[in-house]
Amino acid sequence: MAFDPGRRGVLRGAAALAVAAVARPGRAQDAKPGSGATAPGNGRLKQSVSRWCLGKMPLDEMCEGLVRIGYQGVDLLGPEDWATVRKHGLVCPMAMLGGALNIPKGFNRVENHPAILEALRKGVDLAADAGVPNIVCFSGNREGMSDAEGLENCAKGLGQIASQAEKKGVTLCVELLNSKVDHKDYMCDHTAWGAALVRKVGSPRVKLLYDIYHMQIMEGDVIRTIRENIGALAHFHTAGVPGRHDLDGSQELNYGAICRAIVDTGFTGFLAQEFTPKGDPLRAMEEAFHICDV
Repeated sequence: MAFDPGRRGVLRGAAALAVAAVARPGRAQDAKPGSGATAPGNGRLKQSVSRWCLGKMPLDEMCEGLVRIGYQGVDLLGPEDWATVRKHGLVCPMAMLGGALNIPKGFNRVENHPAILEALRKGVDLAADAGVPNIVCFSGNREGMSDAEGLENCAKGLGQIASQAEKKGVTLCVELLNSKVDHKDYMCDHTAWGAALVRKVGSPRVKLLYDIYHMQIMEGDVIRTIRENIGALAHFHTAGVPGRHDLDGSQELNYGAICRAIVDTGFTGFLAQEFTPKGDPLRAMEEAFHICDV
């Protein structure tokens, strides 16, 4: 049968109407990554970006780019940078104090407690005054110590600062990290251990930073683990596995499904991108934003 131009035009119009019906205004799909337009998004999950992921980009320039994309925060900043993100209408959802708060020398050794607690007492007050909701903390490396002893020591140390954190409304987040690839010998390397620590301290202001990349490497079963432990989780970090790069088709995690599972629990905190971009950093963060904007 001959195909006349008139019918072709009618079909083109029908197809356009069908596309318009699917791509409703107000959804993240309305703006393509790299288009320069800010997508309204779904807004069910607040998103942030860890500062180090964008390399040496000036913080002001970074904030401008992240605001355009739709991000609401910049993670892992010290007190000296909190005012900069605030002037762009952003927040630092997860503070990093540095110094005594470092990955290998953490709460699992009582000799580390005085310096860590001194830094946290000052940091909690500063964070409360600046509207910074969370501060990252660390278990420390095992160095031959049993996990049971480390759990007791971490609980003892965190218990000494928990009441101040509760009074000030700042959550101390012990980060879950992998001890297989990136942080050899780190103690808080499984969700069950971290959740046990949270229960032992028994404070609403002592929780976990659940890093999806790290926990995929250590234990997998990410969605079920999140659902079963959501009460102990205050914050999420992302990255592609393997390689800690973009959230694209070359990695094994389905971040769309993971983020839907997170928001379906009623979680109201932040999820922060924390990966090394393979190409243009802001474009990678824009693509990640749309994948996680479920």
